Amino acid sequence: MDRLTQLRYFVRAAELGGFSRAALEAGVKPSSVSRAITELETELGAALFNRSTRRLHLTEIGGAFLLRARRILDELEEAYTAASAFNARPQGILRLNVPGAFGRLHIVPFLPPFAARYPDIRLDVTFTDAVVDIIETGTDLAIRTGALPDSRLKARKLAPHRRVLCAAPQFAALHGPIDTPSDLQRCPAVLFSRQLGDRWVLIDEAGQREDIMCTGRFRANDSEALLAAALAGIGMALLPSWIAGHALQTGQLVRLLPRHEAMFTPEERFVWAIYPPKRVVPPKVRVFIDDFAAHIGAPPYWDVGSA
Repeated sequence: MDRLTQLRYFVRAAELGGFSRAALEAGVKPSSVSRAITELETELGAALFNRSTRRLHLTEIGGAFLLRARRILDELEEAYTAASAFNARPQGILRLNVPGAFGRLHIVPFLPPFAARYPDIRLDVTFTDAVVDIIETGTDLAIRTGALPDSRLKARKLAPHRRVLCAAPQFAALHGPIDTPSDLQRCPAVLFSRQLGDRWVLIDEAGQREDIMCTGRFRANDSEALLAAALAGIGMALLPSWIAGHALQTGQLVRLLPRHEAMFTPEERFVWAIYPPKRVVPPKVRVFIDDFAAHIGAPPYWDVGSA
């Protein structure tokens, strides 16, 4: 088996944690991947993996070899991409990593027209709220909201990331009038359990900061659950506008203190597209970012008419 194929099988087996997974992705038998790794280990005179019944584990030599093998394959891909980027049609597997709620609400509806427009692109989408290493996992493109955790990556701003205070109309009528931040102290809230503490930090149009200690009987670690609770009138909520926008546009929710929003640091104020730091962006990545940015619009469609 040629050496480049051996390297490709080795890298994907290490990234995916198994020969079978790498074989399934490559469309070959697991024995082909196993044979390639065995041949590679024989040439090197060293074991690259510790095998177990559950998962492969890289040896110390395997870990060092993985870094260099991945670099070789990346350089080769960049060479091909650079040579054909201007003329090549977007094609191949596009591995996406997206947050759960944002992906379900905004990525999934976008995928059918995108797939129809680019029939040579195959989509492999992972939905997770965990921050994964996109280089380690072989991800081509990830969508992130808020602050970016890794300065090694390239990033493009797609849309503002805002959290707005809102509630069901019947809740606002029951607990109103709510004219100042201090009025919020007497209103029950639905709370995000992944946030440290129960304090909301709001900022008005003039930059004035207000700290609000919240109380409430409903707490969840999922934004869609908080939206459902707010729609049911259980409490007021501080929600991303991309999740509350439709309900605000249709009147199912109303803004409370519309001149106030959650206070963020500058780098937290955006929805981002992030991708590995390659010198040439693959066409499949470029067209997805461009088309999705155009689909969102400026201002983003979820903010239009929801103030």
